[in-house]
Parts: sequence; structure tokens; C-alpha cells
Amino acid sequence: MLIDAHCHLDFPNFDADREAVFERARAVGVAHFVVPGTTRARWPGVLALGRRDDVSVCLGLHPYFMDEHREGDVAALAEALDGPRRRGEPRVVAVGECGIDARFSDTLEAQWALFDAQLRLAKASALPVVIHCVRANDRVAKRLRELALPAGGLIHAFAGSPEQARRFLDLGFVLGLGGAVTHERARRLQRAVAALPDEGYVLETDSPDMPLAGHRGERNEPARISEVCRAVAKLRGQSVAAVAAASTATARRLFGL
Repeated sequence: MLIDAHCHLDFPNFDADREAVFERARAVGVAHFVVPGTTRARWPGVLALGRRDDVSVCLGLHPYFMDEHREGDVAALAEALDGPRRRGEPRVVAVGECGIDARFSDTLEAQWALFDAQLRLAKASALPVVIHCVRANDRVAKRLRELALPAGGLIHAFAGSPEQARRFLDLGFVLGLGGAVTHERARRLQRAVAALPDEGYVLETDSPDMPLAGHRGERNEPARISEVCRAVAKLRGQSVAAVAAASTATARRLFGL
């Protein structure tokens, strides 16, 4: 059994064939899907998917979409995290996707303010947090150490060094491994993957993004997590079954599945 710990199946890229995407994933052993929210406008679609037995959902405000976020979104997120208990909506298993993308220096100050607000919500609600972290591993790790989040979380699409990996693990976080591990040039990341403890990672696709080697320009989808699993197993010198079991156990623990 496999869990895709991070896939944006609410995105319009899947509107034409979403059920077929689920079927292809199930055919290669993917039994559960974690779908994160990115903007307030997309939360209803995420929650709609969360009514499926094989989908769990997260809600957050993504740093890539800063021009879509508005005043009041953080308050709405606080309400949305609590609302399912009152309205019978799907349980929210984490805050996210949120974080820092340092490629966009013009919004960096606003990104940090929004990220910090969501980290505080995660701490107050004792939920894990799903973090998008690009070119900011050290600064994000420092902030996480200061806040000491009780439920830890996921460093989505980790692409750092073995030393940065250990720093996040020591803070109670796990690392999301996806298509990046399959690329030949990702030597530093591959060294980090080989050194991780069995309980230190989950497998993810980031569908429709983060394509695997050999699939550039193609829409990614959860069925390809089986290829990610094989790549991680090869890097770690383990069987595919061992990697699948370890990543599934960690995803279940992290998100309370």
C-alpha cells in the first residue's frame, strides 16, 4: 500500500479525468491521497474531495499565490480548521500548504508574515503543518525551532542537504520525497535520502507538478508515486516493499490517518 502524501487533485488540471486519475493510482497500489489547500478560493474544492474515504485534506495559504490572498484569509483559516467539527465537513489533518518561496523576493516580507500566522494557528490547534520551503531551509528551520510546534509536520518537496535534513528531523518534522529524487543532477538530495531514518520521510508527487525524470513537460499524477518509491528504494539499498511500508506508516502517524 502507498499513500501520496501531497497531491493537488483539486486543481483544474484534473477536471477532465479526475476519476481516471484515482483509478490509475489505485491500480499501482496507491490507497490514500493527502490533498493540501493553497488559496481560500480553492478550499471548498479541497473539502469536497475530502468527503471521499480515500482522501484526507489540509487547508492553508500558499506563498506562490500571494496576489490571491486577502485580508481576512487567516481568520477564515482559523474558522475553517474548527468548522468541520460543527458542520460535519471532512476533518482537516494539517495546516498547509504554507511556507516561504525565496525566489520571489518582492513578496518575501509578506510571505513571512503569512507563514508565521499559519504556524501559530498550527500550534494553537495542535495540528501538523505542511511547509513549502524553497531556498529558505535554514531560515525556516530557525523559525520552527523558535516556535516548537507540538505536532511537527512535513517539509514538502525537500531538496536540501543531509545536514539540513537532520535539522528538520530533530525538530520533529519529516521530509517529503518526490520527483526530484529521480533526477540525475540531484546528488546532494540523493545523499540526504540515503541517510534518512526509516521514519524520516513520506512519498509524494505534488501532482500536477514536480515531474519525474523522463516526464518533463507532462502532467504529474499520483500513479507515478510507484516510480518515486522505486527510486528511493534504490538510493537507500532497500526493497520497494520496505520503503512503501515505512513511508505509509510515517504518513499515517503524521496525519493521524
